[in-house]
Amino acid sequence: MRSKHFETVLHTALSTLHVLFRPCDIVHYHTLGPALFSFIPRLVGKKTAVTVQGLDWQRKKWGVVARTVLRLGEKAALWCPDTTMVVSRTLWSYFREQYGAETRYVANGALLRERRPARRILEWGLRPEHYVLFLGRFSPEKNCHLLIEAYHGIDTQENLVLAGGGNPSDAYYQDILRHASDRVRLLDYVSGDAFDELLTNAMLFVLPSDLEGLSLALLEAMGAGLCVLASDIPENRELVDGVGFLFRPGDGTDLQRMLRLLMADREVREAAGKAAKQRIQEQYLWPKIVQEVEQTYLETIGWPSAAPVLVPIPDGVVSGAALRGPRDGRLAGAAVTPMPAPDRTRRAA
Repeated sequence: MRSKHFETVLHTALSTLHVLFRPCDIVHYHTLGPALFSFIPRLVGKKTAVTVQGLDWQRKKWGVVARTVLRLGEKAALWCPDTTMVVSRTLWSYFREQYGAETRYVANGALLRERRPARRILEWGLRPEHYVLFLGRFSPEKNCHLLIEAYHGIDTQENLVLAGGGNPSDAYYQDILRHASDRVRLLDYVSGDAFDELLTNAMLFVLPSDLEGLSLALLEAMGAGLCVLASDIPENRELVDGVGFLFRPGDGTDLQRMLRLLMADREVREAAGKAAKQRIQEQYLWPKIVQEVEQTYLETIGWPSAAPVLVPIPDGVVSGAALRGPRDGRLAGAAVTPMPAPDRTRRAA
């Protein structure tokens, strides 16, 4: 069943069918593709919400048909659900300017992380604070190739680590694999304690992408107190401006210049890392974000704004949580995501 065109469709269709027979009041869809299904639970009396994580139709990997479907999903995200949330102020402005639509801004969140003792990374031949880190799928819009090319032009013994993997049948992914070397380490998907260890021991985090919604990887790096360097696109600037560093999008020379500067100055990196972590603490911690999502659920259902208590309910095809509301009532919600969430994301949420 693994296909870049049908995998998400099949998963979302099965999840939607499953949730129709669950005792829940609100169904939450994530991203543009699944938004196309968000009208279906409403037919049986359930409320629906959609969170737009980014303008997926802009991704380079999609062909004409997929782009067309995702553009329809963009409109469906506004027209089909009872409420629409967006993860960045940039997306909020886009929908207002493009469609005259009022969406609800609820950002992605992050955890605060402390440095973990180095164990697993030593097995990978890495030393604490002696590697530059990228986290994310090896896909064209992430510009992994740009980062590797810029790094090859720097005279350093420090490692560049790219972790996240991709689709083995994808030509771009295979091209990235060919760049693996003693200095450039390529890791597949990393989760759990190994993820925390890899993240918190990096000297610098880099995100060279030309398309984002509000990057979870960037949020996690900031929450770990890392100095961050990102491409100067609006979604990254929204997070990094004033506490991190930016380079001109798609400009390998500027990326290389900034890498040299930051790798050579530990004091600057440490100061920026502290500022980035402070921003996460003030604006993007998961408990705050969860409260905003809960409040949106309550308003969508039409319940008073009482402080709800999260009550877990068993996971099936979809992931879910229940909210205990006023008058001893119970508001149940199910979240429908494009694919099952990674362990670390489920733990963070």
